Amino acid sequence: MSLPMSARRPMLRRLAVTSLVALALVACSSIDTFYPDKGDRKPHPGVAKAHRYPIQGIDVSRWQGDIDWAAVRRAGTQFVFIKATEGGDHIDPSFYKNWAGARAAGIPRGAYHFVYWCRPAHEQAQWFRQHIPNDPDALPPVLDVEWNGHSKTCPQKVPREVALEKIRLMLAELEAHTGKRPIIYTDITFHQEVLENELPGYHFWLRSVAAEPEERYNNRRWSFWQFTTTGRVPGVTGDVDRNAFYGTADMWEKFKKGEL
Repeated sequence: MSLPMSARRPMLRRLAVTSLVALALVACSSIDTFYPDKGDRKPHPGVAKAHRYPIQGIDVSRWQGDIDWAAVRRAGTQFVFIKATEGGDHIDPSFYKNWAGARAAGIPRGAYHFVYWCRPAHEQAQWFRQHIPNDPDALPPVLDVEWNGHSKTCPQKVPREVALEKIRLMLAELEAHTGKRPIIYTDITFHQEVLENELPGYHFWLRSVAAEPEERYNNRRWSFWQFTTTGRVPGVTGDVDRNAFYGTADMWEKFKKGEL
């Protein structure tokens, strides 16, 4: 017996919703085709494209605790950026352990310095020169530039030109120290307020966890994309930042050789 239209409409809506859910589950199950062992505790549909890039990595600091680097490598991790220094008097307590562990596991690794805006740039440069290794096999170093409004000792912003002056000095010092042109890491707000249309000759590592970088960064090409802070990777307990490199496997090999 056929149902009246008024009774069929709710049923049709439920079928449509069920079909959409099923399609979403299929999409989610196939999203990490390159790295099926990796995941995300809170996946965002806006960054689904990130999983289609073949070269994937993570970034870590003391907050990841003890890391099983062999397991991280087996999961397909092809690079890691490791926090080394901050400001002019802080070194991440896990840096040297992570630096040695990643190398022993055969994971290309680079060190990053977190800029502290209340410290003179030359003092920060002196500090990271003392602690960031000048290893020939390391990836280029990273200068992490973002506002830190949660800081108890230095929450304020500095004028744009002051920030750019500090950044340029530290980039030059990082390059002089390592012999490699540094990568710039930044977030949406800092890029809009300080970096837009600046420093075109550098590789950029962009944070965008709810949309593709092209939707959030005006006129900025990127080399690395931090697409989630709630990633899950074998060998790391709890959340870890996951990142994608913009190019192919061949391009990655050229990047590691400094040819891009």
